[in-house]
Amino acid sequence: MWVANYDRLPTRNRLAAWGMTIATDCPFCSRSIESRDHMFLRCEYSLDVWREVFVRCHPPVSSFTDWSELLSWIRVVVPAKLKLMRKLATQTVIFHLWKQRNNLIHSQISLPAASVFYFVEKEMRNIISARKHKKQLRSLMACWLK
Repeated sequence: MWVANYDRLPTRNRLAAWGMTIATDCPFCSRSIESRDHMFLRCEYSLDVWREVFVRCHPPVSSFTDWSELLSWIRVVVPAKLKLMRKLATQTVIFHLWKQRNNLIHSQISLPAASVFYFVEKEMRNIISARKHKKQLRSLMACWLK
């Protein structure tokens, strides 16, 4: 997650800036340049995944346009269990979107956004259930499974 946070992922726009001759379009939508903010926050494909997360983690007032807005949504003053769930969900979504991006580029395996969310949800359930003994996480499962 820190690599994404510091915008150090080898996205196509960064690779092109390093002198590589590659297409810079987003592998999900092919409508914009692949940058961290576009791929994780603005691309319609990613937004479909985020919509499902927002059902469980309370949506932001407006859509994210850049990384700082995502971080603000995570840090906003909310109950501790919701804040923790937002952190876990954000980390999980970023991981699975990056994984799908790599599958699409390197293996030409295309999954619908609903399938990516399925893996996000499965991982969230695993994270929460693995920590059921911790007092703060006990109620997360019920909150996530609404």
